[in-house]
Amino acid sequence: MKEVAYISDPIYLRHDTGSRHPESSARLMAIESAIKPLRSSLVFLSPIAVSENLLMTVHTKAHIDLVRQSAEAQESIDQDTICSQESYRAAVMAVGAGIVAADAIKAGSIDRAFCAVRPPGHHATPTMAMGFCLFNNIAITAKYAQSLGYNRVMIIDFDVHHGNGTQDTFWDDESVFYFSSHQAFAYPGTGAPHDIGAGIGAGFTSNHPLMPNSGDEELLELYRTELPKIFDFFKPDILLVSAGYDLHESDPLAMLDVTTEGIRAVVRMILDQADIPAIFMLEGGYDPQALGRNVKATLEEMLR
Repeated sequence: MKEVAYISDPIYLRHDTGSRHPESSARLMAIESAIKPLRSSLVFLSPIAVSENLLMTVHTKAHIDLVRQSAEAQESIDQDTICSQESYRAAVMAVGAGIVAADAIKAGSIDRAFCAVRPPGHHATPTMAMGFCLFNNIAITAKYAQSLGYNRVMIIDFDVHHGNGTQDTFWDDESVFYFSSHQAFAYPGTGAPHDIGAGIGAGFTSNHPLMPNSGDEELLELYRTELPKIFDFFKPDILLVSAGYDLHESDPLAMLDVTTEGIRAVVRMILDQADIPAIFMLEGGYDPQALGRNVKATLEEMLR
Protein backbone atom coordinates (compact mmCIF):
# COMPACT_ATOMS: atom_id res chain seq x y z
CA MET A 1 0.00 0.00 0.00
CA LYS A 2 1.24 3.50 -0.83
CA GLU A 3 2.07 6.04 1.88
CA VAL A 4 -0.39 8.87 1.23
CA ALA A 5 -0.37 12.23 2.99
CA TYR A 6 -3.44 14.36 3.55
CA ILE A 7 -2.51 18.02 3.88
CA SER A 8 -4.95 20.64 5.10
CA ASP A 9 -5.27 23.35 7.76
CA PRO A 10 -8.01 25.30 9.61
CA ILE A 11 -6.71 28.52 8.03
CA TYR A 12 -8.45 27.48 4.81
CA LEU A 13 -11.81 27.76 6.55
CA ARG A 14 -11.07 31.40 7.34
CA HIS A 15 -10.93 32.45 3.67
CA ASP A 16 -14.39 33.99 3.90
CA THR A 17 -16.16 34.25 0.54
CA GLY A 18 -19.60 35.05 1.97
CA SER A 19 -22.72 33.05 2.64
CA ARG A 20 -23.82 32.59 -0.98
CA HIS A 21 -20.51 31.94 -2.70
CA PRO A 22 -20.15 28.38 -4.06
CA GLU A 23 -16.46 28.20 -3.07
CA SER A 24 -17.12 28.08 0.67
CA SER A 25 -15.59 26.55 3.79
CA ALA A 26 -18.43 23.97 3.75
CA ARG A 27 -16.49 22.19 1.01
CA LEU A 28 -13.55 21.33 3.25
CA MET A 29 -15.76 20.49 6.21
CA ALA A 30 -17.62 17.97 4.04
CA ILE A 31 -14.32 16.42 2.94
CA GLU A 32 -13.10 16.11 6.54
CA SER A 33 -16.31 14.32 7.48
CA ALA A 34 -16.26 11.98 4.47
CA ILE A 35 -12.68 10.78 4.93
CA LYS A 36 -13.01 9.82 8.61
CA PRO A 37 -13.00 6.07 7.77
CA LEU A 38 -9.60 6.52 6.07
CA ARG A 39 -7.85 8.48 8.80
CA SER A 40 -5.85 5.54 10.16
CA SER A 41 -4.44 4.88 6.68
CA LEU A 42 -3.30 8.45 5.94
CA VAL A 43 -0.29 10.50 6.99
CA PHE A 44 -1.47 13.91 8.22
CA LEU A 45 0.83 16.84 7.44
CA SER A 46 0.47 20.57 7.95
CA PRO A 47 1.19 23.16 5.26
CA ILE A 48 3.56 26.10 5.60
CA ALA A 49 3.15 29.76 4.70
CA VAL A 50 5.43 30.31 1.71
CA SER A 51 7.60 33.32 1.03
CA GLU A 52 6.99 36.02 -1.53
CA ASN A 53 10.08 34.80 -3.39
CA LEU A 54 8.46 31.41 -3.88
CA LEU A 55 5.24 33.01 -5.13
CA MET A 56 7.36 34.97 -7.61
CA THR A 57 8.51 31.78 -9.33
CA VAL A 58 5.12 32.06 -11.09
CA HIS A 59 3.50 35.41 -10.21
CA THR A 60 4.53 39.01 -10.68
CA LYS A 61 5.12 41.20 -7.63
CA ALA A 62 2.21 43.39 -8.74
CA HIS A 63 -0.10 40.36 -8.63
CA ILE A 64 1.11 39.37 -5.16
CA ASP A 65 0.77 42.92 -3.86
CA LEU A 66 -2.77 43.20 -5.20
CA VAL A 67 -3.86 40.01 -3.42
CA ARG A 68 -2.23 41.13 -0.16
CA GLN A 69 -3.73 44.62 -0.35
CA SER A 70 -7.18 43.28 -1.30
CA ALA A 71 -7.13 40.99 1.73
CA GLU A 72 -6.04 43.81 4.05
CA ALA A 73 -8.83 46.02 2.70
CA GLN A 74 -11.29 43.10 2.56
CA GLU A 75 -12.08 44.02 -1.06
CA SER A 76 -12.96 41.60 -3.85
CA ILE A 77 -10.63 41.35 -6.84
CA ASP A 78 -13.66 40.75 -9.06
CA GLN A 79 -17.25 39.63 -8.48
CA ASP A 80 -16.18 35.98 -8.25
CA THR A 81 -12.78 36.30 -6.62
CA ILE A 82 -13.28 37.34 -3.02
CA CYS A 83 -10.70 38.52 -0.49
CA SER A 84 -11.36 38.61 3.24
CA GLN A 85 -9.02 39.49 6.09
CA GLU A 86 -7.48 35.99 6.21
CA SER A 87 -7.46 35.32 2.45
CA TYR A 88 -3.81 36.20 1.83
CA ARG A 89 -2.58 33.92 4.59
CA ALA A 90 -4.92 31.12 3.46
CA ALA A 91 -3.64 31.53 -0.11
CA VAL A 92 0.06 31.38 0.79
CA MET A 93 -0.65 28.30 2.90
CA ALA A 94 -2.59 26.71 0.05
CA VAL A 95 0.59 27.03 -1.98
CA GLY A 96 2.50 25.72 1.03
CA ALA A 97 0.58 22.45 1.02
CA GLY A 98 2.15 21.57 -2.31
CA ILE A 99 5.60 22.55 -1.04
CA VAL A 100 5.27 20.32 2.03
CA ALA A 101 4.04 17.48 -0.19
CA ALA A 102 7.00 17.79 -2.56
CA ASP A 103 9.50 17.93 0.32
CA ALA A 104 7.99 14.84 1.98
CA ILE A 105 8.07 12.92 -1.29
CA LYS A 106 11.67 13.92 -1.90
CA ALA A 107 12.57 12.82 1.63
CA GLY A 108 10.98 9.43 0.96
CA SER A 109 8.48 9.64 3.81
CA ILE A 110 5.44 9.49 1.53
CA ASP A 111 4.66 8.37 -2.03
CA ARG A 112 1.62 10.53 -2.76
CA ALA A 113 -0.24 13.48 -1.28
CA PHE A 114 -3.70 15.01 -1.41
CA CYS A 115 -3.79 18.73 -0.65
CA ALA A 116 -7.25 19.75 0.57
CA VAL A 117 -6.82 23.48 0.15
CA ARG A 118 -8.69 26.65 -0.56
CA PRO A 119 -8.67 29.04 -2.28
CA PRO A 120 -8.17 26.94 -5.41
CA GLY A 121 -5.54 27.95 -7.95
CA HIS A 122 -5.65 26.82 -11.56
CA HIS A 123 -7.31 29.97 -12.98
CA ALA A 124 -4.72 32.31 -11.46
CA THR A 125 -2.40 33.48 -14.23
CA PRO A 126 1.10 34.85 -13.65
CA THR A 127 -0.38 38.36 -13.59
CA MET A 128 -4.03 38.00 -12.50
CA ALA A 129 -6.19 36.44 -9.78
CA MET A 130 -9.52 35.24 -11.18
CA GLY A 131 -12.16 32.51 -11.08
CA PHE A 132 -12.07 32.05 -7.26
CA CYS A 133 -8.26 31.61 -7.49
CA LEU A 134 -5.64 33.88 -5.89
CA PHE A 135 -2.31 32.09 -6.49
CA ASN A 136 -1.71 29.14 -8.79
CA ASN A 137 -1.01 26.43 -6.22
CA ILE A 138 -0.17 23.67 -8.66
CA ALA A 139 2.00 25.78 -10.96
CA ILE A 140 4.15 26.94 -8.04
CA THR A 141 4.36 23.36 -6.80
CA ALA A 142 5.56 22.30 -10.26
CA LYS A 143 8.32 24.94 -10.23
CA TYR A 144 9.32 23.91 -6.71
CA ALA A 145 9.40 20.20 -7.63
CA GLN A 146 11.80 21.05 -10.44
CA SER A 147 14.08 22.79 -7.94
CA LEU A 148 14.19 19.47 -6.05
CA GLY A 149 15.33 17.61 -9.16
CA TYR A 150 12.02 16.46 -10.68
CA ASN A 151 12.86 17.83 -14.10
CA ARG A 152 9.87 16.60 -16.15
CA VAL A 153 6.57 17.50 -14.48
CA MET A 154 3.23 16.20 -15.74
CA ILE A 155 0.15 18.23 -14.77
CA ILE A 156 -3.26 16.63 -15.35
CA ASP A 157 -6.30 18.85 -14.81
CA PHE A 158 -9.71 17.14 -14.70
CA ASP A 159 -11.62 20.12 -13.29
CA VAL A 160 -14.70 20.87 -15.38
CA HIS A 161 -13.27 24.35 -16.07
CA HIS A 162 -10.10 24.80 -18.09
CA GLY A 163 -7.03 25.76 -16.05
CA ASN A 164 -6.10 28.82 -18.08
CA GLY A 165 -3.63 30.06 -15.46
CA THR A 166 -1.66 26.81 -15.45
CA GLN A 167 -1.65 26.72 -19.25
CA ASP A 168 -0.40 30.31 -19.41
CA THR A 169 2.39 29.61 -16.94
CA PHE A 170 3.86 26.75 -18.97
CA TRP A 171 2.80 27.80 -22.48
CA ASP A 172 6.35 27.94 -23.83
CA ASP A 173 7.93 25.39 -21.47
CA GLU A 174 8.98 21.94 -22.66
CA SER A 175 9.76 20.70 -19.14
CA VAL A 176 6.12 20.73 -17.97
CA PHE A 177 3.36 18.90 -19.83
CA TYR A 178 -0.14 20.26 -19.22
CA PHE A 179 -3.09 17.95 -20.01
CA SER A 180 -6.64 19.21 -19.47
CA SER A 181 -10.08 17.68 -19.89
CA HIS A 182 -12.88 20.20 -19.38
CA GLN A 183 -16.40 21.12 -20.44
CA ALA A 184 -16.56 22.88 -23.79
CA PHE A 185 -17.86 26.47 -23.88
CA ALA A 186 -17.67 26.82 -20.08
CA TYR A 187 -15.76 29.39 -18.01
CA PRO A 188 -13.17 30.75 -18.74
CA GLY A 189 -13.61 29.97 -22.46
CA THR A 190 -10.03 28.80 -23.06
CA GLY A 191 -8.56 25.36 -23.77
CA ALA A 192 -9.31 24.70 -27.43
CA PRO A 193 -7.77 21.58 -28.99
CA HIS A 194 -5.50 23.72 -31.17
CA ASP A 195 -3.97 25.33 -28.06
CA ILE A 196 -0.81 23.22 -27.81
CA GLY A 197 1.82 25.65 -26.52
CA ALA A 198 4.34 27.79 -28.37
CA GLY A 199 8.06 27.95 -29.09
CA ILE A 200 9.95 25.11 -27.44
CA GLY A 201 6.73 24.38 -25.53
CA ALA A 202 4.75 23.57 -28.67
CA GLY A 203 3.26 20.10 -28.24
CA PHE A 204 3.53 20.14 -24.46
CA THR A 205 -0.05 21.36 -23.87
CA SER A 206 -2.95 19.03 -24.65
CA ASN A 207 -6.55 20.26 -24.34
CA HIS A 208 -9.64 18.08 -24.55
CA PRO A 209 -12.97 19.92 -24.32
CA LEU A 210 -15.97 17.65 -23.80
CA MET A 211 -19.54 18.53 -24.66
CA PRO A 212 -22.07 19.05 -21.84
CA ASN A 213 -23.71 15.84 -20.58
CA SER A 214 -20.83 13.71 -21.86
CA GLY A 215 -20.87 11.53 -18.75
CA ASP A 216 -18.53 8.72 -17.77
CA GLU A 217 -18.17 6.94 -21.10
CA GLU A 218 -16.74 9.81 -23.11
CA LEU A 219 -14.41 10.98 -20.33
CA LEU A 220 -13.06 7.50 -19.65
CA GLU A 221 -12.50 6.85 -23.35
CA LEU A 222 -10.46 10.06 -23.56
CA TYR A 223 -8.23 9.09 -20.65
CA ARG A 224 -7.96 5.49 -21.85
CA THR A 225 -6.76 6.46 -25.32
CA GLU A 226 -4.76 9.68 -24.77
CA LEU A 227 -2.92 9.34 -21.47
CA PRO A 228 -0.75 6.32 -22.36
CA LYS A 229 0.54 8.08 -25.48
CA ILE A 230 1.43 11.21 -23.53
CA PHE A 231 3.20 9.33 -20.74
CA ASP A 232 5.17 7.31 -23.30
CA PHE A 233 6.18 10.52 -25.06
CA PHE A 234 6.95 12.72 -22.05
CA LYS A 235 8.15 10.18 -19.44
CA PRO A 236 7.46 12.40 -16.41
CA ASP A 237 9.41 12.29 -13.15
CA ILE A 238 6.48 13.46 -11.02
CA LEU A 239 2.73 13.79 -11.48
CA LEU A 240 0.65 16.75 -10.29
CA VAL A 241 -3.13 16.67 -10.57
CA SER A 242 -5.52 19.61 -10.47
CA ALA A 243 -8.34 17.65 -8.88
CA GLY A 244 -11.52 19.58 -9.56
CA TYR A 245 -14.69 17.67 -8.75
CA ASP A 246 -17.14 19.98 -10.48
CA LEU A 247 -17.25 17.47 -13.33
CA HIS A 248 -19.58 15.45 -11.06
CA GLU A 249 -23.21 15.00 -12.09
CA SER A 250 -24.47 16.87 -9.00
CA ASP A 251 -22.43 20.03 -9.47
CA PRO A 252 -24.44 23.27 -9.62
CA LEU A 253 -21.88 25.16 -11.77
CA ALA A 254 -21.42 22.72 -14.66
CA MET A 255 -22.99 19.86 -16.55
CA LEU A 256 -20.43 17.23 -17.51
CA ASP A 257 -22.45 14.60 -15.58
CA VAL A 258 -19.64 12.29 -14.47
CA THR A 259 -20.47 9.89 -11.61
CA THR A 260 -18.40 9.19 -8.52
CA GLU A 261 -17.44 5.82 -9.99
CA GLY A 262 -16.39 7.61 -13.18
CA ILE A 263 -14.14 9.89 -11.15
CA ARG A 264 -12.72 6.88 -9.32
CA ALA A 265 -11.94 5.21 -12.66
CA VAL A 266 -10.21 8.35 -14.00
CA VAL A 267 -8.05 8.58 -10.88
CA ARG A 268 -7.14 4.91 -11.24
CA MET A 269 -6.19 5.40 -14.91
CA ILE A 270 -4.03 8.41 -14.04
CA LEU A 271 -2.18 6.58 -11.28
CA ASP A 272 -1.72 3.45 -13.37
CA GLN A 273 0.24 5.28 -16.07
CA ALA A 274 3.54 5.28 -14.21
CA ASP A 275 4.89 4.41 -10.77
CA ILE A 276 6.01 7.95 -9.96
CA PRO A 277 5.27 10.35 -7.09
CA ALA A 278 1.89 12.08 -7.27
CA ILE A 279 0.44 15.22 -5.69
CA PHE A 280 -3.28 15.97 -6.01
CA MET A 281 -4.34 19.56 -5.41
CA LEU A 282 -8.01 20.37 -4.77
CA GLU A 283 -9.57 22.76 -7.27
CA GLY A 284 -13.36 22.93 -7.83
CA GLY A 285 -16.38 20.92 -6.72
CA TYR A 286 -19.36 22.85 -5.40
CA ASP A 287 -21.80 20.27 -4.05
CA PRO A 288 -20.12 19.78 -0.66
CA GLN A 289 -21.55 16.33 0.12
CA ALA A 290 -20.68 14.98 -3.33
CA LEU A 291 -17.25 16.58 -3.03
CA GLY A 292 -16.63 14.66 0.17
CA ARG A 293 -17.58 11.36 -1.46
CA ASN A 294 -15.43 12.08 -4.50
CA VAL A 295 -12.35 13.00 -2.50
CA LYS A 296 -12.82 9.84 -0.40
CA ALA A 297 -12.93 7.77 -3.62
CA THR A 298 -9.78 9.53 -4.82
CA LEU A 299 -7.92 8.80 -1.60
CA GLU A 300 -8.99 5.16 -1.70
CA GLU A 301 -7.42 4.83 -5.13
CA MET A 302 -4.29 6.73 -4.07
CA LEU A 303 -3.82 4.30 -1.17
CA ARG A 304 -3.94 1.22 -3.40
